[in-house]
Amino acid sequence: MSPAILRPVAAIAALVGLAAYAAIMLRGPQGLSALSEKRQQIRMLEEENANLSRDIENKKRRIERLEHDPKTQEVEVEKHLGRIHPGSTEFKISGAPAPNLSGQSPDASTIKRASK
Repeated sequence: MSPAILRPVAAIAALVGLAAYAAIMLRGPQGLSALSEKRQQIRMLEEENANLSRDIENKKRRIERLEHDPKTQEVEVEKHLGRIHPGSTEFKISGAPAPNLSGQSPDASTIKRASK
């Protein structure tokens, strides 16, 4: 064969080989499907990261309120220690719970507080 014919045939064969390799790589396990899966994972992680950042900011604001707001501190102490203000009256109602019409789960005992 003459070199004038071999050169175009070799170029075409190289292009066909390159195209076949590209098609195999794009359709294979490391191809386009893996790329779209990675993008989906990135979106999910970014969304989770944003949610966690919001939670952190909310907790920072709550800590700030607990450090500097006496009313918030009182509420927390009351909640954790079960104490009430002097001058307040505490009613404890026990027994069978009333029928639940609000859709909330019934408690065994209900504590209600009223200020005088």
